[in-house]
Amino acid sequence: MTIPRPHWGWTSRIFLFALIFLTEFVAAHSTHAQTFMVLYSFLGSPDGGGPNGVIRDGDGTLYGTTFWGGVSNGGAAFKLTPSGKEKVLYSFRAGYGNGPGSTLVRDTKGNLYGTTQGGGAYGPYGVIFKLDQRGNETVLYSFKGHSDGQYPSGVTLDDGGNLYGTTPWGGNGTDCADGCGTVFKLDKSGRKTVLYNFTFGTDGGAPYSGVIRDRVGNLYGTTSWGGDLSCNNGYGCGTVFMLDTIGKESVLYSFTGGTDGIQPYAGLVRDGGGNIYGTTEQGGVPGCGKEGGAGCGTVFKLDTSGNETVLYRFTGTGGDGAYPHAGVVLDPQGNLYGTTITGGSTNCTYGIEPGCGTVFMLDTTGKETILHTFAGNPDGAFPTGVIRDAAGDLYGAAAADGSPTCPRRFFGECGTVFKLTP
Repeated sequence: MTIPRPHWGWTSRIFLFALIFLTEFVAAHSTHAQTFMVLYSFLGSPDGGGPNGVIRDGDGTLYGTTFWGGVSNGGAAFKLTPSGKEKVLYSFRAGYGNGPGSTLVRDTKGNLYGTTQGGGAYGPYGVIFKLDQRGNETVLYSFKGHSDGQYPSGVTLDDGGNLYGTTPWGGNGTDCADGCGTVFKLDKSGRKTVLYNFTFGTDGGAPYSGVIRDRVGNLYGTTSWGGDLSCNNGYGCGTVFMLDTIGKESVLYSFTGGTDGIQPYAGLVRDGGGNIYGTTEQGGVPGCGKEGGAGCGTVFKLDTSGNETVLYRFTGTGGDGAYPHAGVVLDPQGNLYGTTITGGSTNCTYGIEPGCGTVFMLDTTGKETILHTFAGNPDGAFPTGVIRDAAGDLYGAAAADGSPTCPRRFFGECGTVFKLTP
């Protein structure tokens, strides 16, 4: 059967940028108690547009990718110094691997690794690439589509130089028109192995978020569909899964489509005790949200026995955020930090859902604090997650708006990189 794509689209960019063209932007500035600073505003070309998020090295330099822009409008990889000076490391070209749709990972030598959503040697199925410190790109693998997988999500790196990731479509799952998704490994010699093929049954389907890895080599991730097949008209509402070192999959939790959440889209984080934290893009408060009222999303915890606790349900009202499209990060005290795609200021509207997004903190009692509400111009809109440094400062990217001189393009606005001191 033909399986519909997740409610918000097959990549984060499709969701973000589709909203832009539904209505015009209305923005108003707001004041915030926290210290918020725009480190860089993108202009589209040649510097890039639509940043996916950032990583940070020990010197405070940030690295990331943009979905579009660059010299050839196929996206860019960039670095940003602590003083806010941007350098384009590489501009992607259509057909050669273009449209990077995830953040990067960095090895101990300073090489960067990532994926693109399109391009490659075998068609528009995406690639895994490496960038050295001089910005020289090497395509490590071109996806062939279908049983090989297509449209790879981000990758994670082990100590041996092997990369692990997911493709939301492709594989040998026969219940899907073009495959139900895969988990893969790419070894340092360039040999790719499909570790698991999803079936869109109780095992899940459409893993959009990549995976994380524990110390013994088990992989953890989410699927946006599958799981409890009594949910969502038989398509399931998503899962949290584990894949052990021999490729055996275990579903740690299947979402039921109610107050526990629907469609986990983002990746996961684990604490020292093995508890897992993540978000669901919908579910939570019944009736919340204009798009069918399926709920405005949740933050959840999963203990080592597979018991789920909903730590917070977004309401989308009163300055609260809505639709946590990215995952969360954890501080040593157990507080969680993350972003919502919409919600926040009612004076900023994109499409059918109000608000340009928020940065939030959730303490150990489940109390939410909005750390920043985006207004579109000049701070950006649609934040794509945050990272945290040892001092407690947060860094992230907003995928749209920013500079008032940014040209409108089909794939959205230009976006910003920001720093936030809670």
